[in-house]
Amino acid sequence: MIKRADQMREEVRPRMRGGEGEVKIHHLFEAGEYRGHARLVARIVIEPGSSIGPHEHKEEEEIFYVLRGKARVIEDGVVHELGPGDAAIAGGGQTHSLANAGEEPLEVLAVILTY
Repeated sequence: MIKRADQMREEVRPRMRGGEGEVKIHHLFEAGEYRGHARLVARIVIEPGSSIGPHEHKEEEEIFYVLRGKARVIEDGVVHELGPGDAAIAGGGQTHSLANAGEEPLEVLAVILTY
């Protein structure tokens, strides 16, 4: 299956999970377009000063891969700075948040696998 950029749904979430600003979610593929066990396959864009607030992943894992920009990830209270090419995974009840820690838009590939 080939899916062109103009065929992908874009969603804007203000104060996502209690975070700051807006988060844009570009849904690369959606449920029904793939057979695997996932609930999100997306490119996420977070503008400077914006964030996704702390949230927990039970019975699922979220993988972030930084495409562009500087990210601040807090996992169970520990702060990590990530840049292009870095990745993070949270699951099994782990709590994490994601913030733009730079001056340019932060872009991440995000996949949430369910089990």
